[in-house]
Amino acid sequence: MSYFDNETQLLDLLERHQLISASQRALVKARQEPMRQQMLKQRRRKSNHVRPGGVDFLDVLVALGLEMADGLPLSEETVVRLVAKELQLPFKKLDPLDLDLQIVTKTIPRSFAVNHLILPFAMKNGVLEVAIYDPDNRQVLREIERAAQTKVTPYLATKSDITRMLAEFFGFQSSISAAEDRLAGPGPAAVDLGNLEQYVRIAPSGELASTDQHITAAVDHLFNYAFEQRASDIHIEPKKAVSLVRIRIDGVLHTIYKLPKSVHGAIVSRVKTLSRLDIAEKRRPQDGRIRVDREGKQAEIRVSTIPVAFGEKAVLRILDPDILFQDLETMGFSERDFGVYQGFLARPHGIVLVTGPTGSGKSTTLYSTLKTIATPEINVVTVEDPVEMLHEEFNQISVQTQVDVTFSSILRNILRQDPDVIMIGEIRDLDTATNAMQAALTGHLVFSTLHTNDAVSSITRLVDLGVQPFLVGSTLLGAMAQRLVRRICPHCIEDVAADVPLLLGYGFPVVEGEELMLKQGGGCRHCRGTGYFGRCAIFEIFPMSPALQRLTTALAAEAEIRATAIKEGMTTLKMDAWRKVLAGITTFQEAIRVAGVD
Repeated sequence: MSYFDNETQLLDLLERHQLISASQRALVKARQEPMRQQMLKQRRRKSNHVRPGGVDFLDVLVALGLEMADGLPLSEETVVRLVAKELQLPFKKLDPLDLDLQIVTKTIPRSFAVNHLILPFAMKNGVLEVAIYDPDNRQVLREIERAAQTKVTPYLATKSDITRMLAEFFGFQSSISAAEDRLAGPGPAAVDLGNLEQYVRIAPSGELASTDQHITAAVDHLFNYAFEQRASDIHIEPKKAVSLVRIRIDGVLHTIYKLPKSVHGAIVSRVKTLSRLDIAEKRRPQDGRIRVDREGKQAEIRVSTIPVAFGEKAVLRILDPDILFQDLETMGFSERDFGVYQGFLARPHGIVLVTGPTGSGKSTTLYSTLKTIATPEINVVTVEDPVEMLHEEFNQISVQTQVDVTFSSILRNILRQDPDVIMIGEIRDLDTATNAMQAALTGHLVFSTLHTNDAVSSITRLVDLGVQPFLVGSTLLGAMAQRLVRRICPHCIEDVAADVPLLLGYGFPVVEGEELMLKQGGGCRHCRGTGYFGRCAIFEIFPMSPALQRLTTALAAEAEIRATAIKEGMTTLKMDAWRKVLAGITTFQEAIRVAGVD
């Protein structure tokens, strides 16, 4: 009998540490057998999802949904952590980003790992570190030591973590190994790249080791992995000897796999096939898209391929509708900025510009804005390059330069479509800018983006493109710049004394000698030790006032226009970042990294 199937021992431990009460213990005794039978019946119906080890007492205990004294549910991790502490064993929260694919899959056979719920995860100083579920099964550890000819250090981990990692890593590795074996024979042409479907159902993680083609299964795994880790991008990069797979989480890239170079071409070809790109063309950049259905949820994946020194690199941007379409009130606007932006939306005509570099959240702001104002009484038309996320409430037009459908050319015809609101993906040249101004002058509300460093620079940028200053002053409702800063992880947030001289040196509005307490993330398993979890936006927004209109028409210096905008209430990106630092949303290090210094 495993430790976690010993009912009396486990209940005694939980009651002694006051995680459950005597009445809850009696409830468990009364309901455990019906719950066990119900769970067994459910798992028999879904035989491909049965976890190794059957249903033990801990599974039943967690399924009963007991509440602890603090109101939180009694979880599997809570119980296993307590057992680890009781037995003086280290606990390991398994993070896929920390695991070595070769250590997990090459140290012990898959069947042995699955049968005994054991996961090797690291080799340090000649010692193999292993995650185990049953702390009483020391004989298995001795067998691993004999087979691997090395000392083993056990860590206690949850059954769900171990089984999930075994399925993911062995499923992915077997797909890659099988593909590598086939490619070692006749060559890349022997790999079946599947059909040319554009709409793809990604197989769940548990199905990766089934009868799917090996490359198809490997690519499905990458997609699943990216969704589970909240990734925004997947990079598949050819190097001299390996193929590197990296994913971007909260704006930071993490290396997750180093694959054999021989499978790189087949994986990129599979991605290109799904996105309807030319798999034979490897010398020029290509762009495509994939619409995926993952367990009932749909998302868009934008694909970009480009030739680099060691082959063809593919970057996949994941566009999740839950992220692209948000409530404007929860995006991080201050009360003043939100009021100004709502004022833009209430105007019948004019141009609103959202500025910032790539990856600053402009698309999220614009899509969320359009979704807010789109009603059956309003015709919303967008011109995008390419269309990022399909939405049935908008009439979306994709730029196609090969047939002369460009931002400027389509704007000449778009007014015949009787639009109320027009969104232009980006103003890049004088023709696009002039047509956007004409649309605003003829009674339409126009949204667009510009690549400028701040909000006020958008005025200068339009004039530099060749737009007449008086036209900018009369049609521009206002402009907004934005950036994304990482949020402090809510699970490990803590107080920290501010270094006031350092803050003064960076130009933050603090008083020398004062004691100031700020927030930071200490680092935990939820944020992978980074101290950050998720992101929020910082904004700089101004409305076109009579004073700013006069300065624009008179071709005043940008510094003078900015000073006037600040005088009228505009908060700079740096000051909005500082507000979020004081509110405990982000750290001053993030504010400096994203908003810069004076």
